[in-house]
Amino acid sequence: MDGCRSNSSSASRNSRSRSDAQKMKYVCVTGGVVSGLGKGITISSIGRLLKQSGLRVTSIKIDPYLNTDAGTMSPFEHGEVFVLDDGGEVDLDLGNYERFLSLTLGKDHNITTGKVYNEVILRERRGDYLGKTVQVVPHVTNEIQDWIERVAVLPVDGSQEAPEICLVEVGGTVGDIESSVFLEALRQFQFRVGRENFCLIFVSLVPVLGSVGEQKTKPTQHGVKELRSVGLSPDVIICRSSNRVELSTREKISVFCHCPPSHVLSVHDVSNIYHVPIILAEQNLHGILRDHLKLERIMTPEPDLVRWTELATSVDIFEEQVKIAIVGKYTGLSDSYLSVLKALKHASIAAKRALEICWVEASDLESETQKTEEEKHAAAWKVIEEVDGIVVPGGFGSRGVEGKVLTVEYARRTGRPILGVCLGMQVMVIEHCRNVLGLRTATSQEFAEQGKEQAEGAKEGDREEETYAVVFMPEINPAVMGGTMRLGARPTDVLLRDRQQKPTLAGQLYKQRDEVWERHRHRYEVNPELLGRLEEAGLRFVGKDKTGARMEIVELDREKHPFFLGTQYHPEFQSRPLEPSPPFLGLILAASGQLREYLRANGAN
Repeated sequence: MDGCRSNSSSASRNSRSRSDAQKMKYVCVTGGVVSGLGKGITISSIGRLLKQSGLRVTSIKIDPYLNTDAGTMSPFEHGEVFVLDDGGEVDLDLGNYERFLSLTLGKDHNITTGKVYNEVILRERRGDYLGKTVQVVPHVTNEIQDWIERVAVLPVDGSQEAPEICLVEVGGTVGDIESSVFLEALRQFQFRVGRENFCLIFVSLVPVLGSVGEQKTKPTQHGVKELRSVGLSPDVIICRSSNRVELSTREKISVFCHCPPSHVLSVHDVSNIYHVPIILAEQNLHGILRDHLKLERIMTPEPDLVRWTELATSVDIFEEQVKIAIVGKYTGLSDSYLSVLKALKHASIAAKRALEICWVEASDLESETQKTEEEKHAAAWKVIEEVDGIVVPGGFGSRGVEGKVLTVEYARRTGRPILGVCLGMQVMVIEHCRNVLGLRTATSQEFAEQGKEQAEGAKEGDREEETYAVVFMPEINPAVMGGTMRLGARPTDVLLRDRQQKPTLAGQLYKQRDEVWERHRHRYEVNPELLGRLEEAGLRFVGKDKTGARMEIVELDREKHPFFLGTQYHPEFQSRPLEPSPPFLGLILAASGQLREYLRANGAN
């Protein structure tokens, strides 16, 4: 994404001297009326606008829940847990920041109530407060402000230089009890850093009601009133609506919300999210921020959005389609697999294909003995048979695993392109053990109780299920859930050629890199005791950790299957709009019949 920066922006950057350094600038975004308005996309788009204006940016997400992090939260309730390079398990909005802005954030860029209170209590136990009564104000609010200032200056774009502007998103909505302490901290913060270094943006819903489609301003008025009641007044109001917000509506909001009409902006529904920075640029948000934050010396007059505009418009014009099934257990909530969706989207853009996602509930694929409804069962298998490619993503727990095993078996036998991620790769190993090695009751130690039930019904001497295909990692503490998995970016040694000196698919997709760094989140691994037998049966382990004992990438020979690839790590976490993840790109290319040509064009044998 750094390739989006214009030459003029780079020249402006290089011409600066150390004497040009100025105070950190802060753009804080909060929202009202309802959650889920897209504050994460909004703040990411603002960041892209500023980055394309020559600024170094960073982002912080505030989540007002008591959890220390998102690691133990259910995908049904919270959506995807996004994993950072340093192993931080954080809110999915940090994934939006990284993808839109090509940043590498750390766990401290996600502030939660639990983290803040934990730090205050630790300070109190150490005696840092010198015997004073510890209170929400000033001790908790000071800790929040100190945290923001400390994290804002951390380099995040690979330049090793401090950012110049920090974007801060406050989760939830104004008026929530949970977020009140953070809003109070921001009220104080605007005076700590100076109003010329602080810009508050309020994102609000403008609903459309009635047969004539009248745009209603009352929700925004009440939201701003709530915000002003805690001592904050928005400098910019961004109105979310299904259609472009009319001038008369924006003028009415301006009158009642004490905000200039030019600072009331419309972000209406668009064909794809890459249009949002363009919409904001058309309404001169960059100019508003430049004037308010006094950025004239270091910011270009106009953002360079040429490549970004090409990206946004190209997505809308692809005619040929590629159809991909995601076989999972949280398929009712797309946010649960948000990074997988984004990685598929990035890959489809590179392949110049319109992407169609088909959600398949894994348990619906299981046999009728699993009490699957016959109609759902037939419909699920019809989807699997009609798609061009399949993704089996990560997850936890035994529900739906048998359906995933059946999916892998179908893909292996029919030659349907398939990518397994984390649990998906483990399921590939389990399927191979069962249907190729003949270990019919092979399973994962994660599903130990299920394995025991199978063993009780097995005949004497038929106890192969006791040797698990996937085992618990020895260094993990089974008694503690949060933050105890194998987490974060770790190196994988990629085998470029197999034992027969054939080029590996993984090596080709990673363009002959023999070491790659990808992000992990797992407690279980392939049982090393079965490696020899599995490889003799055709399953190739072509990626391993530095010890050589932990399996990271598995594949089948391309002469036997066009695309059968599994990764223990999560490649989706490092996918970017203009830099798609190699495994996901390979899947899309294989599913659209372009893989062979792509490998040939990139020098693969």
